[in-house]
Amino acid sequence: MEASIAKQHASVRSQVKATDAARDYFFTVPWPRPAVQYAASGGGEEPGCEPLPKALIGPYIEGLAEREGLTPDLLRAVIDKESGYRPCVVSKKGAMGLMQLMPTTAAEFGVKNPFDPVENLDAGARLLKRLVKRYGGDLALVLGAYNAGSSRVDSAGGIPKIPETVDYVSDILEKLETQ
Repeated sequence: MEASIAKQHASVRSQVKATDAARDYFFTVPWPRPAVQYAASGGGEEPGCEPLPKALIGPYIEGLAEREGLTPDLLRAVIDKESGYRPCVVSKKGAMGLMQLMPTTAAEFGVKNPFDPVENLDAGARLLKRLVKRYGGDLALVLGAYNAGSSRVDSAGGIPKIPETVDYVSDILEKLETQ
């Protein structure tokens, strides 16, 4: 397992280095290149992956939410659950960045650097919007699909009975109810 994680880690680093071409950033300066850190769901950690200040990223989240027809609270809850606002997190399954995009999802949404907060948040918000439309606004199904994938939600006819997914959905819905 550790060898597999190390291999994924090396692959992600090489992909990120390949996308370091100059580009326009939403923020006035590019984010510093953080060390990749494994998500809380396991794996070792590297120093240098501090959470982004919520005050700094908040206005961007507000704008994304408005653009995509989502609530800012939903975006914040997903970001918090997925990465704890750490832009350089990589899960054991290979999900990357603030909204933990899988490589295929990142590619589908045209993300060149999944560790760039703007690109990652933009793609994650567009994915959430797509899922909201697909599931008629049923947030439990939306969150289940965000975590486990639409095919699993569809084949289960609801939230799949995967402990991680059940906990994920209930944690975020509970957080949204208390806000």
